[in-house]
Amino acid sequence: MNALQRLQRRIREQEYRLTTHANEEMADDALAAADIEEIILSGTVVQRYTHDPRGTRYEVEGETSDGRTARVICRFLTSGVLLIVTAYVPDEG
Repeated sequence: MNALQRLQRRIREQEYRLTTHANEEMADDALAAADIEEIILSGTVVQRYTHDPRGTRYEVEGETSDGRTARVICRFLTSGVLLIVTAYVPDEG
């Protein structure tokens, strides 16, 4: 199972948590938890950050439920739960 499949499995099984920072950023870009799920379920991993001592972070780009392109940065906790670190709609231009 590749990284994206693992991320998607955690979403389908509702085994994820949002950080306070993620909630704040989501509010700034009018994103909901359903959007986070859709981004990961429809998306692709566009970047891996492997030098974080807390574990590899994945940046996933996908579509929100209303068709916008957005990104989620997340990582797995040692418990296996997926932690959503942040989510945002990239600036155009």
